[in-house]
Amino acid sequence: MSSSTQVGVLDISQQDNIAFLRLNRPQARNALSEELLYALSLALEEIADSPAIRAVIIAGSGPVFSAGHDLREMSAHRSDEDRGRAYFADLIGRCSKVMQKIIRLPQPVIAAVEGIATAAGCQLVASCDLAVASRSSRFSTPGVHIGLFCSTPMVALSRTISAKHAMEMLLLGDMVSAQDAHRFGLINRVTDDGQAEHEAWIMAQKIADKSAVALKFGKRAFYEQIKLSLADAYIDVTKVMVENMLARDAEEGIGAFLEKRKPEWKSS
Repeated sequence: MSSSTQVGVLDISQQDNIAFLRLNRPQARNALSEELLYALSLALEEIADSPAIRAVIIAGSGPVFSAGHDLREMSAHRSDEDRGRAYFADLIGRCSKVMQKIIRLPQPVIAAVEGIATAAGCQLVASCDLAVASRSSRFSTPGVHIGLFCSTPMVALSRTISAKHAMEMLLLGDMVSAQDAHRFGLINRVTDDGQAEHEAWIMAQKIADKSAVALKFGKRAFYEQIKLSLADAYIDVTKVMVENMLARDAEEGIGAFLEKRKPEWKSS
């Protein structure tokens, strides 16, 4: 089963149990405008409540994945009475909430990158659970070039790659090749140009074939335990493991393994 809708700046489609979100502002290099952030937020909320969706792919339309915040839109508010302070705080806060919604989404999210992903666009890639990029894709947090340190992208970046690599990207602001992004740990796989979405689709299909219940347990536990000490992490995930073990899907999966048959998962 497949379906497709367009919410202005965001194309939303579903094939079988995989959702596809395509940033659709190619004329603005898929910059994360107010409208696009709002559309993404709503789409993620709907996906979170859908037992029919097992995995999500985020991609961009046109030659750029995302150039980050819409600086033209932001600069227009410098004429506000407070020089844009309230607007900047609200917009950046909205962007941060979208990134957190990706992390908290029960379903795994895969970024499929063709072209460049810079600033908040790079933040979006780092916020996804998995990422695939084409060979000519490039990544950067270039705020230092225009007097604006990429502080909010730094949060996602520093939780995805090593401190030295994150600081290199943040302090130098240079473009990083797909090969170096893979070496840094920002992306999982490098594909031929034009093949990132296909590779992401293959990964999504593999994920969708797994127990949605187990993936929900696992994704939530992963992001919770990395904030804890080693001892506390083991205490926390032991509780998760017990609850997962008692879930119907674990009983079914283990039974199927022992009986050498394909398991029949619940829908959610």
